[in-house]
Amino acid sequence: MGPIFGHSGRVSPQLLPHPRTGQLFPSPVPPGTGWPGDPATPSTPVAKTPAQVRRLAASAKTLDDLDAMISVCRACPRLVAWREEVAVTKRKSFADQPYWGRPATGFGPEAPRILIAGLAPAAQGANRTGRVFTGDRSGDFLFAALHRAGLANQAVCVDAADGMRLIDTRMAAAVRCAPPGNAPEPAERATCAPWLAAEWRLVGPSVAVIVALGGFAWRAALELIADRPKPAPKFGHGATATLTTAYGDVTLLGCYHPSQQNTFTGRLTPDMLDDIFELAKQIGNERDGQ
Repeated sequence: MGPIFGHSGRVSPQLLPHPRTGQLFPSPVPPGTGWPGDPATPSTPVAKTPAQVRRLAASAKTLDDLDAMISVCRACPRLVAWREEVAVTKRKSFADQPYWGRPATGFGPEAPRILIAGLAPAAQGANRTGRVFTGDRSGDFLFAALHRAGLANQAVCVDAADGMRLIDTRMAAAVRCAPPGNAPEPAERATCAPWLAAEWRLVGPSVAVIVALGGFAWRAALELIADRPKPAPKFGHGATATLTTAYGDVTLLGCYHPSQQNTFTGRLTPDMLDDIFELAKQIGNERDGQ
């Protein structure tokens, strides 16, 4: 299937400067126009149906190929319309910026020991910056903890050109587009699932720990595993389950999502998140015999 990218929703006619590079972009950002970290080109094949998602995800040979195809996916009409609407209407505090307005790919090295799974991009976060968990308070909380744990080179995540680098860790969302009300529908979750399955196929051989941020990410991680434990292990903060995979045993580790609802109320504290990442590092080191 050849390139069929095209905005079907609203597109801002105004070109605005990227907050770091100063390069001008419309919102949403077309592929291959120079946005920092954009993995796609104008010729990247675009999935517009669930069947095309399955076929393209299965065809990905590298993470670069997979990320490029994820970043232009248009298989869920409701999510496409919403992410592009947000990219045009924007939040007042970001009105002078272009918005990415496309799906958020995974972020991190190709052979991670730790895989962090989340739910979906935030409308004013990754949908704006183009990098998962970047540009909102959930990301601030998460990246600061990763930095304290030695799993990120810096604590501040502002945009896709801020120099952030993850160490032995990769993060990905189970649903790649920002959903209205932060609530993807079951059919949208099912349509997007092959992208995460393909990412697992490519990074799974090195992964020792999957950190699931929230109950949905926990269930999405279980769905990646052919030999799922029965009964299914229940999610909880600090809960663990040993999963037998094609690449060896992997520990599934539960963590409350770093949403403002959890962090502002104290349900998830910095110390609690630090404990999760220290445990993830310990499990990864033990598997490597360190």
